[in-house]
Amino acid sequence: MTSRPVLLVIAHGSRDPRHAATVHALVRRVRARRPGLRVETGFLDFNIPSVPAVLESLATEGVRDVVALPLLLTRAFHAKADIPAVLREAPARLRIRQAQVLGPSPLLTAALERRLYEAGLTPADKSSTGVVLASAGSTDPEAIAVIAEIAREWRHTGWCAVRPAFASASLPRTEDAVRELRALGCARVAVAPYVLAPGFLPDRIARGAAEADVLADVLGPAPEVARVLLDRYDEARVPVPVALGA
Repeated sequence: MTSRPVLLVIAHGSRDPRHAATVHALVRRVRARRPGLRVETGFLDFNIPSVPAVLESLATEGVRDVVALPLLLTRAFHAKADIPAVLREAPARLRIRQAQVLGPSPLLTAALERRLYEAGLTPADKSSTGVVLASAGSTDPEAIAVIAEIAREWRHTGWCAVRPAFASASLPRTEDAVRELRALGCARVAVAPYVLAPGFLPDRIARGAAEADVLADVLGPAPEVARVLLDRYDEARVPVPVALGA
């Protein structure tokens, strides 16, 4: 029986210690959901172990197969450039498959709602509540379009309105989206951070939510997020059949 590939979760890293603590909490939940699966964590910057160090260690141990999973919500620069560049420098004896980023996924939308309800809302509040879907932001048009589409789809589940907002690189900012929802006549306004861990930009989102009625927590180690990680791992480790003649 062929052993399962090691799952290497690749996080961005941050000077803020809450970031790494949240990443490790999420990884612990992933391990609990899939006993027997080896899960390692590597960081692109600021934290240790670095991704190259983890890959070198795995190769030294004799590991052959690795699924590298970007701990990212959108397919922006890090997923398209940074992570592939790091993986190309890995020891040649490793067979590495890069999994898809986490979002978009209905499970992540469910995690956003979980955080809003934990912050005090109830399902009965949906029709009278406007939600700001607040992401970190990106200069990548594809990533921005994905956030806007998630907001449009989420609106159809019964919220008064849903507006995207960005902590950097793009507009509108969280505070502007909050004011827009007030102007629309929503009875209350909630901010749902579409970010995985605390840090500089999530703190900026929180400051922008000062005039909102509800501020949800980051997604963090929500069970839905752990399920998405394992889904992406499973998708990456099973080869896609190629049609004959293709």
